[in-house]
Amino acid sequence: MSLAAPPRAAARSTAFPAEVSSHRWQGYHCESRLVRTSAPRIAPVLLIGGAFQTKETWGRFEREFLAHADVLTVDPPGWGAGGVLPDRYGADFLADALVHMLDETGLPSANIVSGSYGTAIAYRLAQRHPERVRRIVLIGTMTAIPEHARIAMRRTMDLLAERRMQEFAEASVELLMNADWGASVTAGARVRRFLLRRLLNLGADEVEQTFANTHRLLRHEMVDPSRAPAAPVLVTTGEHDTFTTPDLCRALAATCEDSWFAEVADADHMLHLERTGEVADLATRFLAEESLSGLPYCRGVERISRPGRGH
Repeated sequence: MSLAAPPRAAARSTAFPAEVSSHRWQGYHCESRLVRTSAPRIAPVLLIGGAFQTKETWGRFEREFLAHADVLTVDPPGWGAGGVLPDRYGADFLADALVHMLDETGLPSANIVSGSYGTAIAYRLAQRHPERVRRIVLIGTMTAIPEHARIAMRRTMDLLAERRMQEFAEASVELLMNADWGASVTAGARVRRFLLRRLLNLGADEVEQTFANTHRLLRHEMVDPSRAPAAPVLVTTGEHDTFTTPDLCRALAATCEDSWFAEVADADHMLHLERTGEVADLATRFLAEESLSGLPYCRGVERISRPGRGH
């Protein structure tokens, strides 16, 4: 049975040319890319990507949001045009850098949609600067990296250090994507090929960024669940995600004051590439405060109660 997103009315807004800006935060370079739309119906959306994502690579996912909102994509220090950020800097530094970019692009507040690595930065931003955050979507997240994943990540770094790029790429994709070919993952083979090609062709600067960013994850407590973000939060991942599993994502949602968890059908950790339209639709509905009930591409949507707090 096909699990297509419910139809929406055709968007009438038109995207304007991107406004690319350079910034400096505490001596480190970073860049932002703001695309405005002619008829926004929700607050601007800040997209914070994962480990190998840059401000230019959101593609269709960005275009889906531009039907409803202005969109800011970013290269924080350590990503894309942001050069290499030493791993001694943690999530606080990155969250503050993003607020600096919001200031310089003239956005007093924004909705945040983040994926994988970017979810830790989004969570910390909401903790440190609650007045800047409307609503948050965290795609593929966890409170802490399990030991088996730490071992696998260290192994990928060993392979990268030895420039065994084919093995590095294969090990990284095995970590991020469900290796069970019996699992029903929409566009799984295509996304797997894309990731392998992307990782096989990392440039010298990207290799250094990958070292620093991965060691940052292993060195720091990137998510501090002791202080709940105040903004409403939607946590989502694919039903077949073996990296940030549905249980890990649900546990992260339970650290928030006002949260939901949605499990997307026929997807794994790379769900924003596998089911782009559906994940964008889910996020947009949440940001617009619309109902999440009865969505055919979700196995389920739950309102999460934080431990010690009733509904």
